Amino acid sequence: MEFEKWLQKYSLQINDFMLIKNAFYHSSYANENKDCISTDNERLEFVGDAVLQFWSATFLYNQKPEISEGNMTLLRSQLVNESALADFSRQLELGQFLKLGQGELKSNGKNRDSILADLFEAFIGALYLDGGMDNVNKIMDLTIRKTFIQINQDDLMDYKTKLQEYVQSDKRKTVFYEIISTSGPANNPTFVSVVKLDDLVLGKGIGSSKKKSQQQAAKDALEKLAK
Repeated sequence: MEFEKWLQKYSLQINDFMLIKNAFYHSSYANENKDCISTDNERLEFVGDAVLQFWSATFLYNQKPEISEGNMTLLRSQLVNESALADFSRQLELGQFLKLGQGELKSNGKNRDSILADLFEAFIGALYLDGGMDNVNKIMDLTIRKTFIQINQDDLMDYKTKLQEYVQSDKRKTVFYEIISTSGPANNPTFVSVVKLDDLVLGKGIGSSKKKSQQQAAKDALEKLAK
């Protein structure tokens, strides 16, 4: 696909096409084409990293219900780590425009996570420098916001630790978990757990693994104890 048509596909209004194209010049390509390429995308990558950190932090801060600082950190690490950024490059098909040196091309550099992650950062940096946050927001909606919706935040929460901390005012007491039933086929089981304090059942949980069912039991107990 032609670069201009690709930009139109995502409704990206560009002022400086050369700036945007610069985001796709890997250092290996710039080193081999010094007569026509003055710089690679590393400075744009630096800017893009800062924009990503700022955008994701603000996005997570504004979520309702509010997310704790600890979980904001965990979520941001999932949303903007190297693997995630490389996946965003693949989703947007940025690699088709990436310029690499011959050595990187021969070593399949267009599919390497580190190069694709750097490319995404450089592209975001170029969009920001070219026109501020309007174009950046369009891309973030297609990538980070979409990924956030798909993340199960319960997987981030250590409800078992929180429950133990809750009851630990009496250090003689401790909670324990019991699997009370297992059902379903071996490749897709369902576990039901209860969490107890002495002989008192505090909560009950269901999950696709023992760990997940115990986490849900602890969550259920915390919700009941907080009422």
